[in-house]
Amino acid sequence: MQTGATSVEPNQSAIIAGRRDPFAGLPITRQIRPPTYRWSNAYSGQRIMSTTRKDFLKLSAAASGALGLGLTPDQVSAAFRPGALAGRSQVAPRKIDVLILGGTGFIGPFQVNYALARGHNVTLFNRGSGREMFPNVETLIGDRNGDLESLRGRRWDLVIDNSRSNPDWVEIAANFLKDSVAQFLYVSSRSAYADLSTVPMTADAPTWTYETAGLTPGDNLPYGLAKAESERIAMRIMPGRTTIVRPGLIIGPEDDTDRFTYWPVRIDRGGEVLAPGDPSDPIQIIDVRDLTEWMIRLGEDGTMGKFNGVGPHTPRPISELLYGIRAVTTAETTFTWVNGDFLSEVGVRPYSHMPVWRPPTPGNEGFARFDLTPEVESGLTFRPLAVTARDTLDFHYSRPLERQAALSAGISAEREAEVLAAWHARQR
Repeated sequence: MQTGATSVEPNQSAIIAGRRDPFAGLPITRQIRPPTYRWSNAYSGQRIMSTTRKDFLKLSAAASGALGLGLTPDQVSAAFRPGALAGRSQVAPRKIDVLILGGTGFIGPFQVNYALARGHNVTLFNRGSGREMFPNVETLIGDRNGDLESLRGRRWDLVIDNSRSNPDWVEIAANFLKDSVAQFLYVSSRSAYADLSTVPMTADAPTWTYETAGLTPGDNLPYGLAKAESERIAMRIMPGRTTIVRPGLIIGPEDDTDRFTYWPVRIDRGGEVLAPGDPSDPIQIIDVRDLTEWMIRLGEDGTMGKFNGVGPHTPRPISELLYGIRAVTTAETTFTWVNGDFLSEVGVRPYSHMPVWRPPTPGNEGFARFDLTPEVESGLTFRPLAVTARDTLDFHYSRPLERQAALSAGISAEREAEVLAAWHARQR
């Protein structure tokens, strides 16, 4: 761990953790924010949703960020035309019928919009919220807790189960639909892994069981065990027809948890920023659009198996994450790196107080060191960090002022200043 403070001025070269900072010297772009963040279909240029949610992809804002980073207008035009960010043709290899259980939370609307843009038939199953959000999409009314009658007699090529953490719901749905669907895609979690110490991590790593969790059936299940049990239920009921996707931290526009948003907002505020741990600590997260678009393509291709949903392919050092975010703001920002031991001493916790960051301490060495070769081979792609950061900022500044002032993750400006003052005093 680094023991001294490293404070880097904007647009100057810097040496971090024994190597030159790859982001020092980049031009700082002019921040251009639309008056409102509107939800539209970025793939076909036509609106799919009416007025209940905001825009899903900010190609114009991303393009302005790319211009600020030195790309020519022709390069920007090529990079941001429909389909370029996904790295795949917008022509689907086949048209499929998709059933999404839920579909109105964080990731569901992105699944719906991308599937529609690819020309697929989409059906939602929920308690009615889908009709307001997607008035032109078929919504079947029911309840995951046993009322699935509206699904009877229908057939789909792909069902996506976005159930948060209830194995009973997964079992009810899988049993009801086992003769009606060709492929069951369950959205699990990186939390399903019982051991994150292996480097590199792969989808074959052991997941939680009742035994490893020290629990018995009937006990209240922690999140990771609930996800792991849900996976096993789906695979048991539909052997050979299941796709398990285990996302890590899902980020981007429309995320109300602020677990990534904290960093673009904090850096955009400028000044001295508390940067946690060692600058080389690895980070693997996933833009909600990269994740959900890939899920739809897994259905198009009929790809079965277990996969991890994080990125990029090569883990990104946290220094590159923070400097990459700074590159899309106008902020005059410096970063002071404070080691993990000191942060622990003063009660600043990884992942909650310092979102995204979880240092590779014993037992967590593989947390952000996943080998994503199978995922990339199956079609997972990653849009530029600049696009995610700018779109996240645009989403944040579209929210009501009181919501902008009350982030759900990270530490307050006052607490950050206290910790930085204590760190500087320790270095004297």
